[in-house]
Amino acid sequence: MRMLVCFLALSMPALAQPSAPATAPAARTYDGRSGALDVEPPRIDQSIEIDGRLDEAVWSQAALLSGFSRYAPVDGAPADNATDVLVWYSPTAMHFGIRAFAPAGAVRATLADRDRIQSDDHVIIFLSTYNDGRQAMVFGVNPLGVQLDGALAEGTRGTGGGGFSGLGAGRETPDLSPDFVFQSKGRVTDSGYEVELRIPFKSLRYQSQPHQDWGIHVTRLVPHQGTEDSWAPARRNEASFLAQAGRLKNLTDLQRGLVLDLNPIATAKLDGQPAAGGWNYDASRPEFGMNLRWGITPNLTMNGTVNPDFSQVESDAGQFSFDPRQALFFPEKRPFFLDGIEQFSTPNNLIYTRRVVAPIAATKITGKVGARTNLAYLAAVDDASLSASGDDHPIFNILRVQQDVGAKSRAALVYTDRIDGDRSNRVIGSDARFVWKDIYSLTMQGALSRNAISDTVTTAPLWQGVFARAGRRFAMRYTVRGVDPDFRAAAGFISRTGVASGNFNHALITYGKPGSALERWSSDVVVDGTWQYDELMAGRASQDRKLHFNNNFILKGGWRLGGSVLIETFGYDEPLYANYYLGRETASGLEFEKYPEGPRLPNLDYVFSATTPQRAGVEFDALVLWGKDENFYEWSSADIIFLNVGAAWKPTDKLRVDARYQLQSFRRRTDDSIVGIRRIPRVKAEYQISRPIFVRVVGEYNSDWQDDLRDDSRTNLPIYIRNPAGQYERAAKSYVKSFRADWLFSYQPTPGTVLFAGYGNTLASLDEDPRTARLRRTVDGFFLKLSYLFRL
Repeated sequence: MRMLVCFLALSMPALAQPSAPATAPAARTYDGRSGALDVEPPRIDQSIEIDGRLDEAVWSQAALLSGFSRYAPVDGAPADNATDVLVWYSPTAMHFGIRAFAPAGAVRATLADRDRIQSDDHVIIFLSTYNDGRQAMVFGVNPLGVQLDGALAEGTRGTGGGGFSGLGAGRETPDLSPDFVFQSKGRVTDSGYEVELRIPFKSLRYQSQPHQDWGIHVTRLVPHQGTEDSWAPARRNEASFLAQAGRLKNLTDLQRGLVLDLNPIATAKLDGQPAAGGWNYDASRPEFGMNLRWGITPNLTMNGTVNPDFSQVESDAGQFSFDPRQALFFPEKRPFFLDGIEQFSTPNNLIYTRRVVAPIAATKITGKVGARTNLAYLAAVDDASLSASGDDHPIFNILRVQQDVGAKSRAALVYTDRIDGDRSNRVIGSDARFVWKDIYSLTMQGALSRNAISDTVTTAPLWQGVFARAGRRFAMRYTVRGVDPDFRAAAGFISRTGVASGNFNHALITYGKPGSALERWSSDVVVDGTWQYDELMAGRASQDRKLHFNNNFILKGGWRLGGSVLIETFGYDEPLYANYYLGRETASGLEFEKYPEGPRLPNLDYVFSATTPQRAGVEFDALVLWGKDENFYEWSSADIIFLNVGAAWKPTDKLRVDARYQLQSFRRRTDDSIVGIRRIPRVKAEYQISRPIFVRVVGEYNSDWQDDLRDDSRTNLPIYIRNPAGQYERAAKSYVKSFRADWLFSYQPTPGTVLFAGYGNTLASLDEDPRTARLRRTVDGFFLKLSYLFRL
C-alpha cells in the first residue's frame, strides 16, 4: 500500500499535465530587430496533432521568434503587423507554430493547389540545414496551411523583381520544383491567422554531427500590399540573403530512422487519331514503374527509378521568341528528376535533365560529403528510339561537385556525357562564385566540350564572367560570355552557340519618404554588345549593339510599374540566312541567286509593364513592347508589337481562373503590310474541392499567320528556302491555327501519393484555307496515373 501511494504521488503531476515533459525548458524570446538571432529551440520528446491550433501546452515551452523587420520593397523599418514564430523539435521532426497578426478582414487565403499560394498571405521558412549560408530548403504555408516548398541555391538562379530589368531586385527566387513531405494546417482568426507545421527529419538532408547548428530565415509576405517582412533584419544590398540568416543552435540527437521511400507507379493511356471511316484509339498496355529514395546518411540521399512515369499532366504553355536564333527553354516537371534538382544547377545550364527524354532506368546521389563538399551524380539509360541508329540506348552520366570556400564563396566542377553507339558528347567545366565585403560577387565559369562521331572529334570552349555590386543606392553588374560555334552540351541547354557578348549594367536606387506614394525607384542603364564568336576572336566589331534605359517603380499598396527605352542596331546574321535564295523570272525560266547581305538595322523600342495588387480577388499584370525593330522573316525593319497580359480572378476561396493573352505582330515599314502575326490566348480554371482534391481545365488557342516572304525594302523578289535535299521551296503564305484543351482530376494528399485522371485533345484546321476552315479534332488522349508513397 505504501508503494502504491508513492507511485501515485509521482504519477499525478504527469497525469495533470500530459503535454509537458518532466524537465521542460523555459520559453525564451528571440527578437530579430534586437539582433537576438542565435536561437536554442527546446528538444521535447512529444508528438502533437497538427490541427492549426497552438493550444497544446508544449507550445508554451517553444522558442519564440519575434521582432520582424520590413525587407521589401524597402528594408530596415519595423514590420507593420507583428509575427510570432514558435520553434521546438522532437526526436523525429522540427515543429513551427506561426501567429501572424493582422486587422480583421485583411487576411487573404484560398484553398490553392500546392506551390500556388503566392497571391495569398503566406509565411516562408528557409532552413539551411548545412549552415553554409549558400543553400536552403524552403517551406511555405498560407493561412489555411496550403503548402509551398522548394529549394534555394544562391548564385544559380535569377533575382526576383518586376519590370524589364531585375538588377538590385533583392533575394533570389527559390526553385519550387522539389516537393517535400511535411504536415501543416492553419486557420484564420479574429486577430490574423495561425498555422502549425511539422517537418519530419526523414524529409530533410542535414549534417551528420551529433550536435549541429542550422541557418534559419523566416519571411512573411502580404502580396495584396506588396510587402515582405523578415525575422532576421536582412538588407537588400547584400550579395547573399541566406548569409544573413539566424541560427538554430545546439540541435542534438536528431533521429531520422530508416529513410526508405518506395513509390510504385501505374500509368495507362489511350491515344486517339482520325482514321478512315471514324476515329481510331490505340490502347497501350498499362505500364508499371518504381521510384526509390534511400537516405544513405543524414546528408546523402540516393534515388532510383525504373520505367519512370510520364508525369506531364498539363501541356507546356506556348511561348514567343524575341529572337529566332535562340531556343526556347521549358522547365523540368518529372518527379524523379525534381528531387535534389537544385544540386545540379549550374551557370549556362550545362545540366538540363529534360535531355533524358524517356529513360528506362536512372539513379542519382545528392547531398553533402563531409562538412564543405556538395555532391550530385545522375546516371540514366534512355530509350533506343532516341538514338541516332535506333538500336542503341543512349547513356547519360552527369556529375556536379561543389566545394564551400570561406564563409560565403564556392567553387565547383561539372562533368556530363551522353554516349550513343559510336557517337559521344562529353563536357567538363568548372565555375566559382566569390563574395566579399557582403556586397561584391564574382562568378566565373569555363567549360570544354568534346563531340565525337565515329573518328571525327571536335572540341570547343565556353566561358563566362560576372562581376556584381549589390549596393543599396548604387548597383552594377558586368557580364562577359562566349560560346564557340562547335560547343555542344548533349546533357545541357545552350540556347545559342557561336556568339560572344558583353553586358554592362549600372543602377541607381531611390527611396521615397515614409508614407509617400513612391516607395522605391530603380533606374538603370544597360550597354550590351553581341559578336559572332569567331569575329570577336579576330578582333572585329560587334554585330548587335544595345543601349537600354530602364525604370522600375514600386508604389505604396503593392503597385509596380516599369518603363524602358531600347536603342539598338542589329548587324546582318549571315548563318541565319545560309539557305535563303531569291527567285528571279528570266527568259530561260526561274533562276535562283543567293540572298544578298542585308544592311544594319536600327531599332527604337519602348516598353511598359505594370503589376497590380489583388483587389476584390482580381489582379493583373501586363507587358507591352512596341516600336521599330528587326524583321527576322526578311531581314528588314518592321513595326513590332509584343503584348503579354494576364489576369487572375479568385471569386471564392476554392475557385481560381487565370487568363493570359500574348500577341506578337510585325508590320513592314515599306507598305504597312503584316509579315507575321501570332496570337496565344490561354485560360486555366481550377476548382479546389478540398486541400488534396482539385479539378482543372486548360484551354489554349494558337493562331500563327505569315505572309509570302520577299526581299522587303530592296528587290522585292520572292524568297525561296533550300531544303536538305537541295530543292528550292517558296517561302509562301502560311496560316496555322489550333486549340488545345487539357482536363485533369487530381487527388494528391502528399507528394508521391497521387491519382491523376485526365483528357486532352487538339483541334486544328484541316482544310486548305485555315482562315475560313473550322477547327476539327486531330488528336486526343486519356491518361490515368496512380502512385502511392510507402515511407518505411
